[in-house]
Amino acid sequence: MASIGVLGAGTWGIALTRMLSLTGHDVTVWSALSQEIKEYSRTRRQPNLPDMIIPSEVRFTEEISQACGSKDLILFVVPSVFVRRTAAAAAPFIPDGQIIVDAAKGIESGTLMTLTQVIADELGKVGKRARMVALSGPTHAEEVAKDLPTTIVAASHDEEAAHLVQSVFMNDVMRVYTNDDITGVELCGAMKNIIALASGAALGLGYGDNTKAALITRGMHEITSLGVAMGCDSRTFSGLAGIGDLIVTATSVHSRNNRCGHLIGEGIAPEEAVKQVGMVVEGINAIPAALELQKKYGVEMPLVNAIDAVVNHGADPKETVHFLMTRAPRSELEYRRS
Repeated sequence: MASIGVLGAGTWGIALTRMLSLTGHDVTVWSALSQEIKEYSRTRRQPNLPDMIIPSEVRFTEEISQACGSKDLILFVVPSVFVRRTAAAAAPFIPDGQIIVDAAKGIESGTLMTLTQVIADELGKVGKRARMVALSGPTHAEEVAKDLPTTIVAASHDEEAAHLVQSVFMNDVMRVYTNDDITGVELCGAMKNIIALASGAALGLGYGDNTKAALITRGMHEITSLGVAMGCDSRTFSGLAGIGDLIVTATSVHSRNNRCGHLIGEGIAPEEAVKQVGMVVEGINAIPAALELQKKYGVEMPLVNAIDAVVNHGADPKETVHFLMTRAPRSELEYRRS
């Protein structure tokens, strides 16, 4: 049995908490929202996972120190924009050499750090190091909460840490693979949300399966082009954290990014679409970093630019599709620098 601290109590954090508790692990959950902690303690329910009961063995706390001390693993499951402040708050209570698992997905705008790098950076400010593992793949919380068969990737440069995370999270409904390309895995987790916005927008515009398949395929091509330019392993992008996660995020009714894109395609303003989704839409958060990375590595990413134009600059979705369709002819196989 492992002792695990979970930082973050959204749908993904609570779905993982339930799974870990039911497989015999000792789990303590912290949230920055005190009312959320009180409600979970009282009801044992997550509002967005209404059919799921949180095991009575799970402890909830408003004190971040209680979720960080004497743990075999600490799991970060907060929205990407809150990872740095959460890491800063937790850092004084995290032991040096702690294994930390990041299950959030994103790239920090400005620094262009992956989220494991952000956490390590904050720990470094107080003279500590961590053994970082990224946990990513095609994993909707709604299905994990129902014990539907799911696969995921534990990525780390630290092989021993990756295998420990694999052993803790793996059970008869969750199969875990390891990967040493942690940057590639994290890049996929962030960038696929942008392509999922495009896929949803196409559906909202009334387009069909042909369009969706094209967006997923060419979107993965853009992500792979960027990853190869950054020195990542190209095999990562054809794996679970790459095309696997993109498929589920760009097609599923559970996907916030897909739903948000669908609303935008129907003509709803992006700000209102986010409000209607009612939860964090990571694809929108990821756009600034994607644009910065594109510029830094000189990679051509027309779909990412098109989504930015629609979401942030008021471009008409249908006209944007016309622009994409009438671009100059190209070879499918080249990874092109701009």
